[in-house]
Amino acid sequence: MGVLYLFVPISMVIAGILVWAAFWAIRNNQYEDLEGPAHRILMDDDDPRIPTRPSVVSPEITPKKSPMGADKSTK
Repeated sequence: MGVLYLFVPISMVIAGILVWAAFWAIRNNQYEDLEGPAHRILMDDDDPRIPTRPSVVSPEITPKKSPMGADKSTK
């Protein structure tokens, strides 16, 4: 009988944590798209129907010359 005084409060704390976690998940949109990731893994990466990001082309870096014609970084 004395064990009930220990287990009842512990089970109420655990139940409270579970309820809080469920409300947190709902408020933070954790259940928003349940089917998207499951369907996305079945799509082939080489499939042309999958939109791809445009490749980012970086401009070529050209060294800047000093006004005097000498490079100050090579002392």
